[in-house]
Amino acid sequence: MSHAAAPVLAIHGGAGVIKRDMSPAREKAARAALTLALQNGYAQLKAGKSAVDAVAAAITVLEDDPNFNAGRGAVFTHDGKNELDAAIMDGYSLKAGAIAGVHRVKNPIVLARAVMDRSNHVMLMGEGAEAFAKEVGGIDMVDPSYFRTEERWQQLQKALKEDAEKKPHADVETAKHFGTVGAVALDSQGRLAAGTSTGGMTDKRWGRVGDSPIIGAGTYANSGCAVSGTGWGEFYIRTVAAHEICMRVTQMRVPLKRAAAEVINQEIPSMGGNGGAIALDANGTVSMPFNTDGMFRGWIGADGVPHVAIYGDEDDGTADPLPTPDAGT
Repeated sequence: MSHAAAPVLAIHGGAGVIKRDMSPAREKAARAALTLALQNGYAQLKAGKSAVDAVAAAITVLEDDPNFNAGRGAVFTHDGKNELDAAIMDGYSLKAGAIAGVHRVKNPIVLARAVMDRSNHVMLMGEGAEAFAKEVGGIDMVDPSYFRTEERWQQLQKALKEDAEKKPHADVETAKHFGTVGAVALDSQGRLAAGTSTGGMTDKRWGRVGDSPIIGAGTYANSGCAVSGTGWGEFYIRTVAAHEICMRVTQMRVPLKRAAAEVINQEIPSMGGNGGAIALDANGTVSMPFNTDGMFRGWIGADGVPHVAIYGDEDDGTADPLPTPDAGT
């Protein structure tokens, strides 16, 4: 995977409390969706399309799948609504597009790309973002009820009950902080791109926006590195996590896997946060660090074979021997 002309795609479907008590049917569906996302994104790369095309194609699959907290199946806010955020960035041009707090856009990543390609702006929010979608056309709009799933609704009801009883959320990580989908890609021209899409946090209030649509926090790409994060967004914003990883790679010449591990598995946890990320460098090296029980993840490289994993103790095919950053080696 060291040749820049060999396309590579990596994806995630969120990190968090992902234990082996998932139902077989759910696990099978999640793995199938991750595989389809890899295949659809990689088909773009094999056809000579751009890394941006591949990222958008992969994320669209996961937005359409109710097993993930993005697009259909997004979690509910405190007020019982689905608020969707997304961002995409072209590492070659450093162009980027992002949207936050939309309710009617079927595939938020498609609108984020339209902001990048068809406006002079980087981030649009709420009603303005939806007005832009209608104005430029070609963006599928849906009734807000499209995003609703009964499972997500029940998660909100549980959270509201715990709010009323002043109880800490028993499954705070699952219920609140996790669930994002993302992709990073390297195309045959050696260009990188990253994208992320999310439904945010269960029970979130006051129009809270996490790291996913913030360029540099949950999503970032430049000429040498692309990153999409998933985790407790506030900490990814405060550490500018995606940008931090890429700066270590491109400016400090830290190997990708070490750079990603330092930020995701050391810096963020040291502040009290957690989560994961997918990262890709210009040589096609893939890194998928996380400090939670699991992360829905996968990658596909030169041989065209999708590699998909969910659990923390599951081999995802990226585990080169990595000295701990503390070892000083």
